[in-house]
Amino acid sequence: MSRSWSRRPRQRYVTPRPRSLWRRLVDYALTVIVLGLLILLAARLDRIETRKTEGAAVVNDGDTITLGIERIRMRGIDAPEYSQVCRKGGAGYPCGKLARQSLVRLISGKPVSCTGWQRDRYGRLLGDCNAGGKDLNRAQVEAGWAVAYGDFETEEAAARSGKAGIWAGTFDEPHDWRESHDHEVTERKHGTLASIGDALREIFRFR
Repeated sequence: MSRSWSRRPRQRYVTPRPRSLWRRLVDYALTVIVLGLLILLAARLDRIETRKTEGAAVVNDGDTITLGIERIRMRGIDAPEYSQVCRKGGAGYPCGKLARQSLVRLISGKPVSCTGWQRDRYGRLLGDCNAGGKDLNRAQVEAGWAVAYGDFETEEAAARSGKAGIWAGTFDEPHDWRESHDHEVTERKHGTLASIGDALREIFRFR
C-alpha cells in the first residue's frame, strides 16, 4: 500500500508585529471619543421626550397659543400673521385677525391640551393641540385659516377646493409675508427632515 505526501514546506507561523505607540494612542483616543458621545447622548435624551401641557388657553394668533407659562406654536400649520392683510373682491381684509378668531371659536373656552417635543428658534413648543376632543391643528387648516406647513396637505386641498377662509380670495403665504415685512422666519417647515434636524440640535444643544 503506497502513501503519498506533499513535499511542500510547512508554512511557518509569523508572530504579528506589535502595534506602534502612535497607533495605540490613536485607538485609545477613538475609544474615549466614542464613549464620550454615548454618555452625552444618554444624558441628553430627555430633551426629546414628549412634553404635555394643558389648561385654559390664551390665543395669540391663528397658530400660537399660551398655556400657563408655555407658549406653543401649533405644529404642521402656518396661519396668517395677526397684522397680515389678504385680498378678496378687490379689497383688503384683516385675515390675520380672522384666523385668530377662528381658533378662538374652535376652542370655545374649553381646556386645551398640547403635546410635542420640538421647539422653534424662539423656544416655543411645537405642539399638537386638542380641545374637547377636536384636533385644533387639523381644524384650522380645514376651516381655511391656516395653510399646511409639513402636514395636513389633504385638508388644505379640501379647503382650497371649497374656497374656505383665506382660499376665498388671494393672499401671500404667511412664510413669504413675514420675509417681505422684515420679520425673521419663525421656523422651518415641520416635515420629517426638519424633525430629524431638530432632534440632533436638541441633543447637542449646550444650554
